[in-house]
Amino acid sequence: MTLREGALVLADGSVFEGELIGADLGDSARIATGEVVFNTALSGYQEIITDPSYAGQIITFTYPHIGNYGVNAHDAESRGAFCRGVIVRDLARRASNHRSEGHLDALLREFGIPGIAGIDTRRLTRLIRDTGAMPGAFGDASEADLRAAAEAEPGTDGIDLVATVTTDAPYTVAVDGAPDRLIVAYDFGIKTTIVRHLAELGRVEVLPARTPAQAILDLGVDGVVLSNGPGDPEPLVEIVDNVRALVDRQVPLFGICLGHQLLGRALGAGTVKLPFGHHGGNHPVKNLLTDGIEITSQNHNFAVDADSFGSLGRQVQMTHVNLNDGVCEGLQVVGERCFSVQHHPEAGPGPHDARYLFTQFDQIMTGKASV
Repeated sequence: MTLREGALVLADGSVFEGELIGADLGDSARIATGEVVFNTALSGYQEIITDPSYAGQIITFTYPHIGNYGVNAHDAESRGAFCRGVIVRDLARRASNHRSEGHLDALLREFGIPGIAGIDTRRLTRLIRDTGAMPGAFGDASEADLRAAAEAEPGTDGIDLVATVTTDAPYTVAVDGAPDRLIVAYDFGIKTTIVRHLAELGRVEVLPARTPAQAILDLGVDGVVLSNGPGDPEPLVEIVDNVRALVDRQVPLFGICLGHQLLGRALGAGTVKLPFGHHGGNHPVKNLLTDGIEITSQNHNFAVDADSFGSLGRQVQMTHVNLNDGVCEGLQVVGERCFSVQHHPEAGPGPHDARYLFTQFDQIMTGKASV
């Protein structure tokens, strides 16, 4: 693995020196740009890199040693990788694990994702935590060119990133022994692990993000999942209209991450951008219905504004809250068979505390439970 010197420059002018890894930036641009965020998970780097929710972003791993157990085909969360780049403190030179099928650097090259290693990620994380996620650029170009590229990077606000990650055509996932039931999953950037969990509840039809609500109703579905995905929900007006139509028709709905935000907007709630988002596998969430505490996997920069619930026409109830900062982590519409959470119950990677939500969705579809 041949490394060459490079640098990361943020839009505020902060400079970090390192060594370039992953895909070659090429001779013309020699620069990768994106919104720089940090992830606090201790493992699961392959799942994180292949999560489509990171479209438009450069991922900083706070855990210092990355790549030590390799990569394998099973742990990929999508058909490729949609992040703009990765930042690590130390990229392992060797991978040692019985499941390993290759090296992380080779995977980055395969997916066309550049990276930079040798970065002081503690300093970088503190900076993002104190000032918020910001655009950055890295490569072997001059410091002046990198800063100019960082300042020109638009970030993720107001941009439709779902269009860059959704499937082009419908596809079906089914497993032996699953109930005779049809579940539609809107692909806003859906993770493979979510599909695997849903396939245990019935046949899953994964559809493009802008599939009309009426087309789904015509299928005679038993339930609809609004998947995770990248970026800002505000510009996704057409998708929000489709979600609202499904809510009005009393279709069982389960929203996850971006799907939670889209359901909130469909109900009339607002959404806000968090200073540096929630990215990691160790976020404490309180279930307000049971008073239980769950450790959760999260990946989002935007959130539903729970303060707007009181002005809605429907009876919307906050069901979960993030104990770190009080952000709304879940909602349900009383009497309308739909609920959502901001965190990731499939936990790929992460703890399994919230997997009961798939059982809750199953019970709502079968009529054994309601909200």
